Amino acid sequence: MSSDEDFSLVLDPSQSENTLEGINALINKFKKTHEQVLEEQKELAVCIKDRQDLVKQFKERTEKLTQTLKDDESSFRDQMANEKAKVNALEMEERELLEELERAKAALSEEEAQHQYLKEQTDVFTAVPERNLVFKGATRSADDTQQFDMKSRIEYPMLGGTTLITFEEEEVAKKILSMKSHRIELGGECSIRVEARPVHLMVPKLVEIDTTVCPQRILISNLPDMDTETLLNKLEIHFAKSKNGGGEVDDCEMLTDSGTVVLTFVEETIAKGLTETEFHEVKFQQFKHKVRVTPFLNGTIKNLETKLTQCPRTVLLSWIPAIMEPETLQDLVEIHFQKTSNGGGEIEAILYNPQGQQTTALFESV
Repeated sequence: MSSDEDFSLVLDPSQSENTLEGINALINKFKKTHEQVLEEQKELAVCIKDRQDLVKQFKERTEKLTQTLKDDESSFRDQMANEKAKVNALEMEERELLEELERAKAALSEEEAQHQYLKEQTDVFTAVPERNLVFKGATRSADDTQQFDMKSRIEYPMLGGTTLITFEEEEVAKKILSMKSHRIELGGECSIRVEARPVHLMVPKLVEIDTTVCPQRILISNLPDMDTETLLNKLEIHFAKSKNGGGEVDDCEMLTDSGTVVLTFVEETIAKGLTETEFHEVKFQQFKHKVRVTPFLNGTIKNLETKLTQCPRTVLLSWIPAIMEPETLQDLVEIHFQKTSNGGGEIEAILYNPQGQQTTALFESV
């Protein structure tokens, strides 16, 4: 009989509690009732224990889930910190790449400007007169022979905010290039940081020239030492006369590097006749002097090979801002790189080109 069942005790009038049978009957009924109550208490105890076990399990599960949640939150925070660090690193790398891109664009612009200048090559003109040679048995060392020598003259375009420095010693230039970045004090608390880069020039490696005799020009050498203007006038007057084998002169020019004169005639038949007679006696004021007339050769470059060469003693300084007078800034840069404590040394030449300007440096072989 369950605890929720209703029961009632109805006494038979014949079984009065005053009788032994009635009392026994009541006792038996109360025993049954007691047994039912005990049974229900057992069931209730089992049920309570089951509920307690469930509560314990739920509590342990709750604690485990709470710890897992805390661990997940900590892991999430660590992950977020790592991702933030990665984002910061990527942003810094992006900035560095943008700066490198700007430097690359500036270098490319500089190389394109240099390439544009190198497209224009200079023709080499040579005049070698014919001479009758007779071998008489005498020999000379091969070191004594004359060789054709061509000196390079290279125009190097400079971008704004750059400086070219040529040191007296190669080792100083190498040291400056190895340091790459240099901080230059400008006085007070002001300073600038510049970048040292090598200077590469495109120089001739092999030159092949086709030469032809110019029909209108002659080359005059073995000239007397006198005033240039007077010399040119006397030569033009002499070779303009038909009795001297000459004709109408179109131009008379002194070649200062070789100390010779180029005479250009209007007609194309005059030059050949004059060169057939190598020496001509010309009257100069109070004296006469024999000059030498040889053919003038036009040269055309048919093959030119070049090579990229690094200047051993020259470095290029970039990223120089225009923050003061150009002359003052150049002096401060020169003073900085003359000091051995800064890795510098004696400077042979320096050229500064301020920002916003274009300057061409001339390199000559020595």
